[in-house]
Amino acid sequence: MIDTERKDKTFVWHPFTQMQDWAARPQKVIAAAKGIKLIDTEGKEFYDGVSSLWVNIHGHQHSKIDQAIIEQLGKVAHTTMLGLSNIPAVELAEQLVAVTPCGLNKVFYSDDGSTAVEVALKMAFQYWQHKGKMKKQKFISLQQAYHGDTVGTVSVGGIDLFHRVFKPLLFSTVQIPSPSCYHCQIHSEPAICGLQCAAALEAVLAEHHEEIAAMVIEPMVQAAAGMLMSPSGYLAKIREITRKYDVLLIADEVATGFGRTGKMFACEHEGVEPDIMTLSKGITGGYMPLAATLTTDEIYQAFLGGYSEKKTFYHGHSYTGNPLACAAALANLAIFKEERVIEGLAPKIEAAAAKLKEMEALTHVGSVRQCGLIIGIELMQDKYCKIPYPWEAASGASVCCKAREYGLIIRPIGDVIICMPPLASTVEEIETMLEIIKRSIREITETSMATTALVQPTDL
Repeated sequence: MIDTERKDKTFVWHPFTQMQDWAARPQKVIAAAKGIKLIDTEGKEFYDGVSSLWVNIHGHQHSKIDQAIIEQLGKVAHTTMLGLSNIPAVELAEQLVAVTPCGLNKVFYSDDGSTAVEVALKMAFQYWQHKGKMKKQKFISLQQAYHGDTVGTVSVGGIDLFHRVFKPLLFSTVQIPSPSCYHCQIHSEPAICGLQCAAALEAVLAEHHEEIAAMVIEPMVQAAAGMLMSPSGYLAKIREITRKYDVLLIADEVATGFGRTGKMFACEHEGVEPDIMTLSKGITGGYMPLAATLTTDEIYQAFLGGYSEKKTFYHGHSYTGNPLACAAALANLAIFKEERVIEGLAPKIEAAAAKLKEMEALTHVGSVRQCGLIIGIELMQDKYCKIPYPWEAASGASVCCKAREYGLIIRPIGDVIICMPPLASTVEEIETMLEIIKRSIREITETSMATTALVQPTDL
């Protein structure tokens, strides 16, 4: 399949990829997948160690999702939801309301995580306009936040590498310190930092709450920041403070939703009921693009009125509520229930924790972070003096390339090795994946980095 690779390099522009380096090196082309394995054009199998960018839940070619899509194809593939409805979208909305935190009773569909958050931002903004609080126009977000790559979501983002070039395009937001900041992760001071960051939020809101429409947060885990974990109690405290000052809380569960943290949604860990929740990634089990923004009756009702009042939420997408995607999502939820997926996660999470404990002892592993089956392993040039590798060393990319030699597909975020296996993985498969990572880290950081030129991050 060399011809496919050649055509790719001729015609395709890949996301988050320096194409000059991509085109200069041999690349993998995936031809098939089964269970938790990806299969390339040469027939070689690889563990899908990042769930195809955090979306795959129950494995590839799950018979129930396959069949649901096939059956829906025999009825209708797509119709608009502007002026019409369809059966799978309605049924899915009912089921999403049933499994998400209490009070989220209305579902607005879109296409992916970025659009789900865009919907949430516009919905929160317009809500306050309808309530007559015209000054409530700003949003609070965390440093190191990532909520997507559209202009609105970049505005509430905080990862300088991704976002700085677009600053002239963005609207102004208020950023507060993250409780999962790098300093706290490596010095084991998250509880203290959590209190300080909550206090920082309260200080901002005490003075400026009349200008703040909402706070947007990734509950429990700042994923794209390198799997940084929030301290216990922080999320509940943020909910308490935002409610006290009449500020909406938007929970971005795009990465953390659908079992990734050990519960169906991360908000459940601290009993938090947000005003708006965004979902995507695992919503269809990793099969088709779909997103949902859920909100309360209070927010929904503020948009109701006569035609002449122009209170309509003027936002939509061509593929909103796509029947095929909704059918896949319904099958996804059925699998969670029938196979008792959440109940079966505990031994897998414990097995991962045990293997990660071994990894902490490695010379160049400075920090190991885990929340459910969300895992980040931070590499450091000197773990004792907390000295990171220089950017040009591309240590994370080198480890991930080495892991491919042993049959594991993973991706780094800088020097953080990310592992987010499908929830369908067995204990033995999770242990095997983490053992490959451990071996790859040792070979790269204790041998190769001292003697060979390193690969570039875009080799992945």
